[in-house]
Amino acid sequence: MARTEEERELWGAETRKAVENFRVSGEPIPASVARWLGRIKAAAARINAELGLLDPDKAERIAAAADRVAAGELDDQFPIDVFQTGSGTSSNMNANEVIAALAGDDVHPNDDVNLGQSSNDVFPSAVHLAALAEITSDLLPALERLAAALEARAAEFDDVVKSGRTHWMDAVPVTLGQEFGGYAAQVREGIARLQAALPRLGKIPLGGTATGTGLNTHPEFASRVRARLQEETGLEISPPADPFESQAARDALVETSGALKTIAVSLTKIANDLRFMGSGPRAGLAEIVLPELQKGSSIMPGKVNPVIPEVVTQVAAQVVGNDQAIAIGGMQGHFELNVFVPLLARNLLDSVKLLASASRLFADKCVAGIEANRETCERYAELTLSAATALNPYIGYDKATEIVQEAVRSGKSLREVARAAGVDEATLDEALDYRKMATPHDR
Repeated sequence: MARTEEERELWGAETRKAVENFRVSGEPIPASVARWLGRIKAAAARINAELGLLDPDKAERIAAAADRVAAGELDDQFPIDVFQTGSGTSSNMNANEVIAALAGDDVHPNDDVNLGQSSNDVFPSAVHLAALAEITSDLLPALERLAAALEARAAEFDDVVKSGRTHWMDAVPVTLGQEFGGYAAQVREGIARLQAALPRLGKIPLGGTATGTGLNTHPEFASRVRARLQEETGLEISPPADPFESQAARDALVETSGALKTIAVSLTKIANDLRFMGSGPRAGLAEIVLPELQKGSSIMPGKVNPVIPEVVTQVAAQVVGNDQAIAIGGMQGHFELNVFVPLLARNLLDSVKLLASASRLFADKCVAGIEANRETCERYAELTLSAATALNPYIGYDKATEIVQEAVRSGKSLREVARAAGVDEATLDEALDYRKMATPHDR
């Protein structure tokens, strides 16, 4: 029985060889990279026609087939393992063969579909643009959502005073709102770091062909393709700072991964703080109540676990691991070519996807539903002996230290011990105002 187009293998001999040669992980290149190969080749075909290098009818058939690749209709036609030749040549040939098979018998995968291109410039261009698009359309909005959720909690908890903590030990009072404001700022700073890397990520090596010289490429080809892609997508796509830098090094991918790693570090701090503050409910800190999403134990009735913070910290660990591999891959730029591009693509796009998903989960299923345990927070503020810091301007550090030590020995409150030590009531009322301690510069 004959197979339909949807069922048949559209690729050719080079793809078959690569499938046989690279039986490694069973994981193909990221679908977004395959789609961007299609988008680039569609634009290239149309520009080559405009430049008089390709028959217009043939060019439009190539572009129409490549448009289908770009739309994700043919993801299953990219079977080659992601751990393949380090330039991505096999996947570029895979795209050429699939597009040629759809475009017609008179279309040659190399001479026509690959016209003006080399795997060495088109594959990393597809990787850069796939990452740029995913960050812009998915990760940045997810981080904005998380930052807004944290800011909303910061405003809601602005008047909740609690004990600060440094070195895991009691410190001077703060507000719960201040802590959440700090978390929101961490996310905002992460957004800014990531945005700062995007202009360099958008610099693509297209037009450099095999080594950066531009051999066999029309001098207007690259600029026209970039302009067309930018017009179609709205992304900031730029020429390389230098064609040899852009061909031989993948530093922009390493830089972008570094920004993602920093975001992962920030999310780890935030998620850990939330699960520590939510610990208990009776034998922990119990300063906040996290949303109850599911049973926390198969044996302990009523147990609730901080499942979303745990997910977020696991994702962060994976992103940090991905970054380590990306750093090593970035070192493999030997002379005129980096030969770890498929690995870089796999790990960078994985980090983008994971952070976007985790940020949305964190915002929607955890942060948005957090409640403050106001009584517990305020009790901790009153219990912290570090509040004696506020007495320093009135009685000096040494005498305040003696009061703290006596409070520790006796179990009495700071106010009681300070009163017994001769500190007058007006001074105590002025100094031991916990809300004022937390916001000393409010007017």
